[in-house]
Amino acid sequence: MKVNEAPVIVEETFDASAQSVWNAITVVDEMREWYFDNIPAFEARVGFQTQFMVISEGREFPHLWKVTEVVPLKLISYDWRFGNYPGKGLVTFELTEHGGAISLKVTNIVLEDFPDDVPEFERESCLGGWQYFIGQNLRAYLQKR
Repeated sequence: MKVNEAPVIVEETFDASAQSVWNAITVVDEMREWYFDNIPAFEARVGFQTQFMVISEGREFPHLWKVTEVVPLKLISYDWRFGNYPGKGLVTFELTEHGGAISLKVTNIVLEDFPDDVPEFERESCLGGWQYFIGQNLRAYLQKR
């Protein structure tokens, strides 16, 4: 993924309250249920940082997150880096109410280019990952609550 590419955007609407969706994307115990099960800690607070390891195809991807913006029940953004690779992204989760349902828009913007030779850094992989997390995992998580 490169700075000059359009952002990856995934948007889903859920029959859930803003509070339920907000908690799912900001409360670490809930995030572990649908997002990454090994997130050690998370706080919806500007400046909060966390890191954890994800292994894919035998490669290690140390995830390094730093919260950059928080508007409770509306928006949270965080820088997203991988410890042993160049590149930097900004991921923003935006909640909007639509007649009793909540629309969640996830936007992944590249701030610094990622390497070309790593399949996980291809645009299609990023889009597929967000569709999986939001369209499948988060949806299933919210439906069972």
